[in-house]
Amino acid sequence: MAQTKKNFDFEELLNKHQLKKTAPRLRVLSMMSSKTSATSQPDLEEVMSDVDRVTLYRILTAFEEKGIIHKVFDLNGTANYALCASNCEENHHHDEHLHFNCVECKNVYCLDDMHLPKLEVPQGFTTDGVTVYATGTCPKCNKKKTPK
Repeated sequence: MAQTKKNFDFEELLNKHQLKKTAPRLRVLSMMSSKTSATSQPDLEEVMSDVDRVTLYRILTAFEEKGIIHKVFDLNGTANYALCASNCEENHHHDEHLHFNCVECKNVYCLDDMHLPKLEVPQGFTTDGVTVYATGTCPKCNKKKTPK
């Protein structure tokens, strides 16, 4: 059975969320887990040319609804997807971490280890979630800029 770098068993993960274990679903999970940054549907379409756009959209939508992946937007407003932490639930994500947009390579990184301050909203407001974005240059792009 395939294992992700986050030690998830893909088939067990699909079973847990009552999703059929199809080859396209398993491939999407494998591809997403192999990346260090979030990925967009167009990026997945390029490498999964044998899976049609509608099927891929449905897979991503189901995964997001079940709490397997979460959506984060890049600097151009394109939706990107990243694997959720194991504590995400159906229709309720716990993805309150820093999302870093690299201005050089345009990748979006989930910085899960960054602790965000508790958000205090005015009386009468309630929050369902918090999304924090930062822009800058990722380590890979910074390394390219450094003269040798």
